Amino acid sequence: MKSADHAALEVSQTDLHAMAYTDPLTGLGNTYRLRDKVRQIAAERAEDPAPFAIGIANLDGFKPINDLFGPRAGDEILCQVAHRLRACIPDGATVTRHGGDEFAFVLPLVFERKGAEKIGQMLREVLSAPFDLGDRNVRLSASFGFAIYPFAGEDFTDLLKSADTALYRSKRRGRGQITVYSQEIAQEMKRATHLEQALRNAIIANEVDVHFQPIVRLRDDAVVGFEALARWCDADLGYVSPAVFVPLAEERGFIDTLSDTLLRKAAEAALSWPKELFLSFNLSSAQLMDPKTAFNTLAILNRTGFDPRRLELEITETAVMTDADTAQKIVAELRGAGVRVSLDDFGTGQSSLGRLRDFTFDKVKIDRAFVSRIANDKASEHIIKAIVAMCEGLDLEVVAEGIEDFSEALKLKALGCGMGQGYFYGKPTDAGTTMRFLSDRYVSVEGRAVNA
Repeated sequence: MKSADHAALEVSQTDLHAMAYTDPLTGLGNTYRLRDKVRQIAAERAEDPAPFAIGIANLDGFKPINDLFGPRAGDEILCQVAHRLRACIPDGATVTRHGGDEFAFVLPLVFERKGAEKIGQMLREVLSAPFDLGDRNVRLSASFGFAIYPFAGEDFTDLLKSADTALYRSKRRGRGQITVYSQEIAQEMKRATHLEQALRNAIIANEVDVHFQPIVRLRDDAVVGFEALARWCDADLGYVSPAVFVPLAEERGFIDTLSDTLLRKAAEAALSWPKELFLSFNLSSAQLMDPKTAFNTLAILNRTGFDPRRLELEITETAVMTDADTAQKIVAELRGAGVRVSLDDFGTGQSSLGRLRDFTFDKVKIDRAFVSRIANDKASEHIIKAIVAMCEGLDLEVVAEGIEDFSEALKLKALGCGMGQGYFYGKPTDAGTTMRFLSDRYVSVEGRAVNA
């Protein structure tokens, strides 16, 4: 009897041990199994530390799919991912579920970067095939981060941290990327984190500024509005380009805070301008995926007392395509309140004409890539001519961006382009300089500002 009880106890302890090391949803091992496997291989190779790799895969865009189709569909996708990974990882390798929509691997026979990248490319291909949800198919991509022992860390915690750093860099670079950890990547990520903290502090301290670039009516060169552009000069870092800090704020999830601060500053400055001048402001792709964007924008205008009919929001086609349904609702809400919406960087996206059909815009901005070649490239001239004619037919206004010399301005006028902006008409300047510029160009007549 005792021996039977003892056996039962042993079985239950074995079961408990197995449960503690197993992911209940997919049946794969969990983080504990990953840890033990890494420690086991490291111990085996302690005297002659032969390299091996660990990797982490993260599903791109899984959360929107989960939100859209529900957690049961999400669980089904995770189970299918687990099945595919288990079926295709190399002999001797281990795959585990690392939590949420992340999976991790131990690859004992991968010794260097090229080997890890090759495995990553194979796994990425396997996960790119559609997932069957019964009544529909869903496509996903995956991003990967790899770390090689012992160069990226000699114990489990350090090795996992390195793989996480590599994965984070992959996510920063877009969807479906593969990164293998290196000292250079670690330094790059460290710099980005340092920059992030400085930017967060600058936003709190109200140190991120707005500059304004004039937009003119090409027919008579009259200023009709200004585009607000973010500027940041840090006490320690010096001038930081918006091409660096704006994407960083987007990646690290605080672009809404940055954008709200900039819009408030821009609207407050524009209150002092002649009432017929509009303010143009850029929305990021992250904001076009956030259903609260329209409400937040209108709340800022309400608090500052700025007329929504004087605001023009610029959005890029790439941003629109990220989550077209949400973007469409946001655009409709904003236009319903009187805000005008402009399609920026026109001509450089994947399906610009489709966007013009599916969305209601007020204006199109022709990308600098065409404007810069207009004087000596017939193809660019014909493209701009076609855009101007098409917009006329669609009752859309047109702005040419990046006009830098007289010959470009002259050519655009001859082609019938309505508006333009660029260094030829004025560089971006701060609020005070912009106000002095307006004071020089405008006089007050019976209390109303008109062009002098």
